[in-house]
This record gives sequence, structure tokens and C-alpha cells, in this order.
Amino acid sequence: MFRNQYDTDVTTWSPAGRLFQVEYAMEAVKQGSAAIGLRSKTHIVLGCVNKANSELSSHQKKIFKVDDHIGVAIAGLTADGRVLSRYMRNECINYSFTYESPLPVGRLVVQLADKAQVCTQRSWKRPYGVGLLVAGLDESGAHLYYNCPSGNYFEYQAFAIGSRSQAAKTYLERRFENFADSSRDDLVKDALMAIRETLQGETLKSSICTIAVVGVGESFHILDQETVEQMINAFDIVGEQEGSAAEPDAAADQGGSTDEGVAPMDI
Repeated sequence: MFRNQYDTDVTTWSPAGRLFQVEYAMEAVKQGSAAIGLRSKTHIVLGCVNKANSELSSHQKKIFKVDDHIGVAIAGLTADGRVLSRYMRNECINYSFTYESPLPVGRLVVQLADKAQVCTQRSWKRPYGVGLLVAGLDESGAHLYYNCPSGNYFEYQAFAIGSRSQAAKTYLERRFENFADSSRDDLVKDALMAIRETLQGETLKSSICTIAVVGVGESFHILDQETVEQMINAFDIVGEQEGSAAEPDAAADQGGSTDEGVAPMDI
């Protein structure tokens, strides 16, 4: 059976039990520029890659402030992300006006997921073609959620979405056990390192990435380019030191048997 028999409507199931229009929306997230998030017990850091359509244009904004304690990073259709961030901002304002307290992060994420799910069940609507990393801090601690166009949501210690995000996920998976007790600056460093993994050889500069932080005693804000550039310069020094320290170990491995010295990627 051909896929195009069942992908003309979001409410049409395929015989295999799939909704192709929803899967296409999830594919749009994979095509967007990369966005990453990671959290410790006290802070959450969001980062994204800035992409411009041409050298003559500026990049589109990918990180939005929702409230003093919540922010989002998006991958996919920027217009959809802008609309959803405005919806989240309105929900925070309404809750704060009614209850005179900040909206819990988990409750906002559920409301956002419900809004996305409705678009998968109405024939006159289309799913939102954007994935959101929601970072927030409330009475229960620091939180990082991923909201999917299908209406699903998941809480993560660290996560990456968008194009070439698998490289960033691999880096985060190697390091995530240390994130819980990491300091704010260490989280920012790991965020920049993860972003660098998605660039595939391109030089990491403050002009092509955006970093935002929220934490205890620190409202959500985007770091200025000068601060980011200083941190990037510090990483390059650390990277060179680590590389030089690794060379003697590599030479010692080569002195042993040839089978044990071969790296998996060299096989």
C-alpha cells in the first residue's frame, strides 16, 4: 500500500496504525536548526544554533522568554514556535493574575501538550511543526521538558532536537551523570560543547549560537554575545590541553597489540 493513500488527512489512520501527517510534523522538527537543553539541581541552560537564510539576512530567534521562571527553545517552523510561546506567555500571565503565584512548569507543559494534541484530531487543522524544549524552575525544582508535535511530552536531564542533534545527544549521554551537581558555568560550557558537536567542523562562534539560563536566584535571560565569546575562548584552551594530554596515552596504546589499539570508528 502506498503512503500517499493515507497522508492526505491528519485524522486518517493507515492500516499499520500510523498518522502520517503527524509524522511529517515530527520530521519538520528534525529539519530545523539544533536546540539543546540541560539541567542541574539549581539551573537549566538552553542553547540553539542560529541559522540565516542568506548572508544578507539576520537569523531567526529560536529562544523565547515565557516568564521570569520559564523559557523555551524551539526547532522546526519558527512561526509555529512563536505562536505557541505567546500562548504559554498568556497562560502564565492569567495564572499569576488569578492565583498571585508563578505557574508550575509541569502544568504549563500539560496545557501545551493538550493544545498540540487537538491539532492531531481535527480534520480542518494541521499539527504544529515545531518541537519545544521547555526550561523552568518552580517549587519542586528545576525542570526540562520536550513537547512533541504529536502531543506527547517528556522530562529530561538533557536533550537535543533539530538537525544533526544526534551528535549532541551522544555528547550529553556521556556527560549527563555529572549534570545534577554541576555549577551554572559548567552547564553553560557543556551546552556550548554540545552545540559544537552539531556544527560538523564549523567553527563555534558567539554569532552562530544563543545561550539562555534560568536558575535559583536568576530569572530567565539570554546571555550576551561577549559573555558567550569569552566562554568559547576558554573552551578552546581546555580542548587543546586535553588533546595534548591524550597524545601520550594514544602512543602507549599503539605500543600494545594491534587489535586492542584499534578504535571502533577505525574498524
